[in-house]
Amino acid sequence: MALSAALLIIASCSNGSTEAERMTEPAGNKTFMVKGTSDLQKIAQLTGKDSLNRTDEFAVHGTDLGSMFTVDEKTYFVFGDTFGERPEGMTGGGGSFWRSNVMAYSSDRDPSDGITFDGMIADEIGFAKELLPSRKIDHDEMTIIPTHGLSANGALYLYFMSVNHWGDPGKWDANYAGVAKSTDEGQSWSVVDGLQWPGDSGFIQVSPFTVGDGDEATIYFWSIPSGRFGGVQLMRVQEKHLEELNQYEYFAGADSQGEPVWSPDMSKAETVVDDSVGELSVIWNPGLKRWLMTYLREGQGVVLREGLSPWGPWSDPVDLVPASDYPGLYAPFMNDRFLSEDGKTLYFALSLWDPYNVFWFRATLETLEDAD
Repeated sequence: MALSAALLIIASCSNGSTEAERMTEPAGNKTFMVKGTSDLQKIAQLTGKDSLNRTDEFAVHGTDLGSMFTVDEKTYFVFGDTFGERPEGMTGGGGSFWRSNVMAYSSDRDPSDGITFDGMIADEIGFAKELLPSRKIDHDEMTIIPTHGLSANGALYLYFMSVNHWGDPGKWDANYAGVAKSTDEGQSWSVVDGLQWPGDSGFIQVSPFTVGDGDEATIYFWSIPSGRFGGVQLMRVQEKHLEELNQYEYFAGADSQGEPVWSPDMSKAETVVDDSVGELSVIWNPGLKRWLMTYLREGQGVVLREGLSPWGPWSDPVDLVPASDYPGLYAPFMNDRFLSEDGKTLYFALSLWDPYNVFWFRATLETLEDAD
């Protein structure tokens, strides 16, 4: 989570409640603020030989995803299947020197002209190295894809899915979801033993956000199944217990006062957004004091929803990036560091299947000024 958001969390709001309390209070009489989006712009290409970062020099000619998490002044970008050499004009994933996952990092605080990487986690030759090795055997373990990262307890964590098989567009099978840990700023990683979710569960791809500070810090995870056709469920864990599977709680609905009910039983999890959701991203917008969620609706494009609490209600989706304008788009990832102060300018990473690289976009959120 960005430093600016962390400072807001521990500051007092004008009504006497802390930002953390506002982030997790029931919806009450709050109303939705976002009525639409406008001024969509593709600002820059972040990866590949034609990008402002020239990642081909790290043997990253083609890659995708690019979920982000921030630690102090550094933002880490986590990418999926990555290829060091590709035939000219090739569409989609493929090529030689395949790594299942790589990572870049940046201290760039100005998102208006794209994000310049300071470097990538590299091997002794200087090539971007695979963080989490996979067997690369179809119908066994085809690849390991990090779905999101975070900083907790003085370490870095990557939540990932072990992919058994890529199926039809938007469909794939997962063996399980797991977590890896780094204590040396991403240079080396080890899988956390026993911290796994079944491959047929709704907790395969996650978007985390930390609420609170110190011993009160709690991490919320909005989660979806493998593929792009499931709904969103929600789990949480205290930061200090992040590595203990039996400490995770699952949103199991709300009581008559709108207060959330949490269960240690994953099977009790309720759906908080019922839609065909691919590659979701969720952040708190301190300018609007609302949650934002972006994801791919297969065949339609990228949409955005506004949340009044972590568990909702969530607004109807509004169009953010139409698929008709950017064919082959997916993986719209946000980071709260890259918001304007008023919360109305949103920057995000987006993957395009052709040319199989990650791009930087911005959009304006149109709001109802008289909303709470």
